[in-house]
Amino acid sequence: MALTEIKVPDIGDFSEVGVIEVLVKVGDTIKVEQSLITVESDKASMEIPSSQAGVVKEIKVALGDKVKEGSVVVMLETADAAPAPAAAAPAPAAAPVVAAQAPVAAAPVAAAPAASSTVDLKIPDIGDFKDVAVIEMLVKVGDTVTAEQSLFTVESDKASMEIPSPSAGTITALTIKLGDTVNVGDVVGKMTVQGAAAAPVQAAAPVAAPVAAPVAAAPAPVAAAPVAAAAPVAAPAAHNPTVAPSGQLPHASPSVRKFARELGVPLAEVKGSGNKGRITAEDIQSFTKSVMAGAVQTLAQQAAAPKSSGGNVGGLEVLAWPKVDFAKFGAVERKELSRIKKISGANLHRNWVVIPHVTNNDEADITELEAFRVSTNAESAKAKSDVKVTMLAFVIKAVVAALKKFPEFNASLDGDTLVYKQYFNIGFAADTPNGLVVPVLKDADKKGILQISQEMGELAKKARDGKLGAADMQGGCFSISSLGGIGGTNFTPIINAPEVAILGLSKGAMKPVWDGKQFVPRLMLPLSLSYDHRVIDGAAAARFNAYLGAVLADYRRILL
Repeated sequence: MALTEIKVPDIGDFSEVGVIEVLVKVGDTIKVEQSLITVESDKASMEIPSSQAGVVKEIKVALGDKVKEGSVVVMLETADAAPAPAAAAPAPAAAPVVAAQAPVAAAPVAAAPAASSTVDLKIPDIGDFKDVAVIEMLVKVGDTVTAEQSLFTVESDKASMEIPSPSAGTITALTIKLGDTVNVGDVVGKMTVQGAAAAPVQAAAPVAAPVAAPVAAAPAPVAAAPVAAAAPVAAPAAHNPTVAPSGQLPHASPSVRKFARELGVPLAEVKGSGNKGRITAEDIQSFTKSVMAGAVQTLAQQAAAPKSSGGNVGGLEVLAWPKVDFAKFGAVERKELSRIKKISGANLHRNWVVIPHVTNNDEADITELEAFRVSTNAESAKAKSDVKVTMLAFVIKAVVAALKKFPEFNASLDGDTLVYKQYFNIGFAADTPNGLVVPVLKDADKKGILQISQEMGELAKKARDGKLGAADMQGGCFSISSLGGIGGTNFTPIINAPEVAILGLSKGAMKPVWDGKQFVPRLMLPLSLSYDHRVIDGAAAARFNAYLGAVLADYRRILL
C-alpha cells in the first residue's frame, strides 16, 4: 500500500478556479474516474475525477479554496506504489502561463479582421473533452453580441461550460442545434465584426510544453485560445438567487443538473441556497416537495391549464381545447373562477395525473351507531349543550383506529422512501361558497367524539367565513370527503397529495340485509376508499375498508 497524491488534471486554460463542492470524505473508498471535487469559474463548472482507485486518507482542499492544474486534491492509499500522473488525461495544448504573461505579444499571431469582416465561430480549447453535447442555445442568427457573451452551453458527463463569443458583432450563421456534439476547433457558425478591434479565436499562445519557451515560438495549429482566459478580470454577471439569469445557465454542478433532469425539475425556476445562489441537491429536493405539496407551481404546470392550442398537458399529448363562441347560441354570463377553485383545480389536476388511483367500494352497517348518535344529541339538547354530534365525527374516530391497524395508510412517499407518521391529523372536505377547502383536525387520536364534533364545527364555520389560515389546512395524514348530507351511492375521491389515501362517504340508505334467517332493514353507509397504488395494494385497501366497516357496525371494537 502506498500514499499517492491525486492532482488536478488539465482542465483547459483555467487558473485559480474555486472549489464549490467536496464530494468525498476521509475514509471513502473510491474508484477510478470517481468525482472528488467540483470547481467553478465564471464560465464553467467541472467535476475533478480521481486518476486512481483507493481509500481517501487526507483531503487537501476545502470549500472556497482556489486550485489549478497540478494542485493536490487528496492523498489516496492505493494498492501499488506507482504515483498518480499529474493529469488524468493530459491535453496536448498547454501554455496557460505563457498566455497570461504576454497577452499583448499574442496578438500578432493572426491579423485582426478588417471592417465588416466575417469571422468563423470555433470551439476553443475546453480541456481534454471530446464529443461534448450542446444542451442550450443562448443566441440566434441575427443577434448582436458583445465580446465574451455566451453563445451556447456544452456539457460532458463531468462538466458544463458556456462558449463565449470571440468578439463583438452580429451572428450571421449557426450550424449547430440542441443535441449536436462538438469538439475543439469545430466551426459552428459565422459572425460579422466591425473595425479591427476584434481578435480572432486563433490568436492564442502557442503550444509550449516547457514554461520557459519564448512567447514568439511558432504557433501550433491545434492551439486555440482558452475561453475563460480571454477576459480573466471580467466580473461575472450578477446572479438573481430566485431564478436563473435570463439567457444563462443556472449555477449548479453537473451532478446536480443530472439529478434535476432525472426528476424533471426546471433549474431556471429553483432558488439556489448555495454560495452566490448556487443550486444544490437539497434545493432540488425541496423544490420537488413544494411542487408535490401544491405550494409551488412550475411554469409548465401553469401552461398546462386548458388553452386554445393542444400539445403536452401534464405529460399527456392532448388535442387542442375547443374554442367556442358560446354567445352565438344564446345569452351567456362570464365569471372568473374563485381563487380557491384556481388553486384547488391545479392541485386536483396534478394529483389525478400523477397518482395511480384505485377505489375500493364497501358498505358499513351504521344502524346502531346512528341510533346512538341521535340519542346522544337528544341528551345534549336537554342539557342545553351547543355541541351537535355528526356521523362524520364517529367516522373520524373510526378512521384513526384503522390507521393504527394499517400504518401504511398513514404514510407519505418521499422519493423512494415511505415516511410513516406517528400522529393522526385528519382532513375533512368543507363545501364553501367559494369552493372546496380541506381543514385539518389535529391529534384526532387524543380527542373524544364530543371534542371532535366541536372542533369540526369551528373549523367548518371558519371555512364558510373565509377565515381559514394556512396552518388550519396543513399537516394532514388522511382526508375524508363526505357527501352524505347531499346524496349519491359511490364516487371516486381524488387523493390529497402527499397523502396516500382518501375516504369518500355517500348518503346512508335503508336496505334489506340477510341476517342468516331473514332480510332485515339496516342503515348502510357507502364507503369509497381511493388509494395510491404505488404504496398500497388492493388486498390492503380491502382489509382497511372492511375493518373500518366493522368498527362502525360495532363501535365497541374501537376499545380493543
